[in-house]
Amino acid sequence: MAEFLSLHDAVARYVEDGATVAMEGFTHLIPFAAGHEVIRQKKRDLTLIRMTPDLVYDQLIGAGCAKKVIFSWGGNPGVGSLHRLRDAVEKGWPHRVEILEHSHAAMACAFEAGAAGLPLAVLRGYVGSELPSVNDQIKFIECPFTGERLAAVPSVRPDVSIVHAQKADRAGNVLVEGIVGVQKEAVLAAKQSIVTVEEIVEDLRSEPDYHPNACIIPGWAISAIAVAEKGSLPSYAHGYYPRNNAFYKEWDAIARDRDTFTAWIEENVMNAGGNA
Repeated sequence: MAEFLSLHDAVARYVEDGATVAMEGFTHLIPFAAGHEVIRQKKRDLTLIRMTPDLVYDQLIGAGCAKKVIFSWGGNPGVGSLHRLRDAVEKGWPHRVEILEHSHAAMACAFEAGAAGLPLAVLRGYVGSELPSVNDQIKFIECPFTGERLAAVPSVRPDVSIVHAQKADRAGNVLVEGIVGVQKEAVLAAKQSIVTVEEIVEDLRSEPDYHPNACIIPGWAISAIAVAEKGSLPSYAHGYYPRNNAFYKEWDAIARDRDTFTAWIEENVMNAGGNA
C-alpha cells in the first residue's frame, strides 16, 4: 500500500546503487523532479529503462548515474541528439554507458509482459530489422499453434519504477490524465514504485473532473507517493502547466559542452534543493 513520503526519502529508500530503474511518462508527466533527486543523491551504476529517453536521462547520464540504458528512441524532441548520452557512449564521459535498443512496440510489449508477471513478450516485429544484430536480447520463436515466426524479448521488471501524475488521493490511488504512456504498466511491473504528483486530494471519485475511463494506478501497487509541484517541468502536466519549449532548445547548447553542462547541473540540480 502506498506510503506518503518526501521525494528525498522516497528516492533514498527505494533507489539503490546498481538498481534497474524505469522512469516513464510520454510527452508530458515526465518525472524530472524525481530524476533530479536521484542526481542529488549521487546514485550510481543504474540501469535506466525508458521508452523515449530525453532530457531527464541526458541529465542522469551526464551526472554519472547510469551504467546502462535500455530504450527504444533517444533524443531531444524536435531539436536533435542527446549530447551527454552520445558523449558517454562514444567517448566514455563521465564514464562509458552501455546501450540496448529496442523498437517502441517491443518496449511496450515488454512492459505489459512485466506487469502481467510473464518472463517474455511476444510480438510480430523485427523481421527484416537490423536491431537483432546489435541486441542479443531479441530472439525468434515459432508459434506452437500456427508455426508463425515471432519475435520474443525479455519482459521489463524494474527494481523500481518512477512516474509523475496529476493527483493522488488519501487512499494512495493515482490519477493519470491526458496522454498516457506505459506508466501503469511500469508501476505494476516493478518490485517497488515511486509516484510523484502535483497534489493530494481527499478522494479521486469525488473530484469534479473524475470519470470512470480515467487511468487510475491503484494504491496497492505503489510503494511511495511524494508531492512534487511542477514535478515534470520542462515537460508539461495536462491541466496544470504547459511545456517549456524554449528550454528544450536551450538544452542543446547546454548539453554540448561538458563544462557548461556540469555548471548547469551544479546550479539547477545540486544546489536547487528538492520537493517536499
